[in-house]
Amino acid sequence: MFFCLSLLLWFFVLDVDLILQIKRQLCCGTHQIRNLRLVEMTVGKRRYSIHASGSGFTLVEVIVVLAVIAILAAIAGPNMRSWLPNMRLKSAARDLYSNMQKIRSMAIRDNQARAIFFDTANNRYMLCQDSGADGVWSTPADNTVLATISLPGYGSGVTYGHGPATSQVAGSAFPVGFDEVSYSNNVLVFDPRGTGSAGYVYLAHQGNTVTYAVGTVASGVIRMLRWSGGNWQ
Repeated sequence: MFFCLSLLLWFFVLDVDLILQIKRQLCCGTHQIRNLRLVEMTVGKRRYSIHASGSGFTLVEVIVVLAVIAILAAIAGPNMRSWLPNMRLKSAARDLYSNMQKIRSMAIRDNQARAIFFDTANNRYMLCQDSGADGVWSTPADNTVLATISLPGYGSGVTYGHGPATSQVAGSAFPVGFDEVSYSNNVLVFDPRGTGSAGYVYLAHQGNTVTYAVGTVASGVIRMLRWSGGNWQ
């Protein structure tokens, strides 16, 4: 459905002057759109020219196509409004999963501890190469930060949150004042063997209809789960 809608919208973006031609033809008392412009396309290194038929499109044909577009838009609109935030949230969860893998691989490769600090107050997280002069990962001001990922950058109100989820991955209820990160001091640390602290980070969006939990077990295994049907899957 989305493909068909996109194709039809693309067609009318390509021929935006079509509506103007309709207006001019109506002013002249005719129901035929003639003398359509030359359409040129480039595929690879080849250029193709397509001459539109001299008979053009009838007004009835144009109205039918516009009606089809309106119907598809009415059907797809509500689905798009819920689909887009969910896709953005899923993208944020997948990126966090990938960044955990990245930090773990760096710790093994460099034979040095590497960490991610989850800055819930500012709705972001940081990939850290070292813990700075104070030796504390949770004070990132003096850490060597490799990258800072802002959750609002994904759009649709992506943030730390557990949305509709009623329990943590471990099965216990979310405690009062929980900041959506179960790691001690909001820091995930991987040691040179690839093992690390256990915990989860919970992500939701503005609609609070979907929740993802991304985290690790002590062995270093990284997991991404989605709350569905009253359970983490």
